[in-house]
Amino acid sequence: MSRNLLKNPYGEEELEFWDLTENGGSQWKVEDMPGDCGFDFCIDGVTKYFATSFELCLKRQVIDLLAEGFSAEQLDAQPAVMVEDWYCGRTDCGCTYQMATSLLDENHEVIQEFKPEEVTLDPDSDDCSWKQISHTFSDYGPGMRLISFEHGGHDTKFWDGWFGVRVTGSSITVDV
Repeated sequence: MSRNLLKNPYGEEELEFWDLTENGGSQWKVEDMPGDCGFDFCIDGVTKYFATSFELCLKRQVIDLLAEGFSAEQLDAQPAVMVEDWYCGRTDCGCTYQMATSLLDENHEVIQEFKPEEVTLDPDSDDCSWKQISHTFSDYGPGMRLISFEHGGHDTKFWDGWFGVRVTGSSITVDV
């Protein structure tokens, strides 16, 4: 079984291992599930999530695949790279969610990127419950040495506090 290469995907260690690339408003916060106006997570054992604020909050990890024990030969064989993320909104405030995952070469140049359209969750037209987004990279050519994963968002009403998108359970696996 492939292991998750992202460290601290559920917030059990607060914001450890995450580079806060945008930390606006009341900034990032880790909260206990289900939180105010929230939903329980659909996987047993998940007790925390990351909450965003009224200005854009983005966090990132860059995974060095050679440091994680993969060889250049394994990586140049173009193994499947799977990315997953979970996000939800609150039942009292709309929010936006965005994510981007990039396969990078040794010079941090993008080989291939997955960057879906930004999602807006509105409690008037959506139940705002936990949703999963996933993607599998393949046929991207040789040279991948790093993977960049970034996600986040903000609320749509600009309320002071943590009314923006909630994220947890992020995962990146490489199938060698």
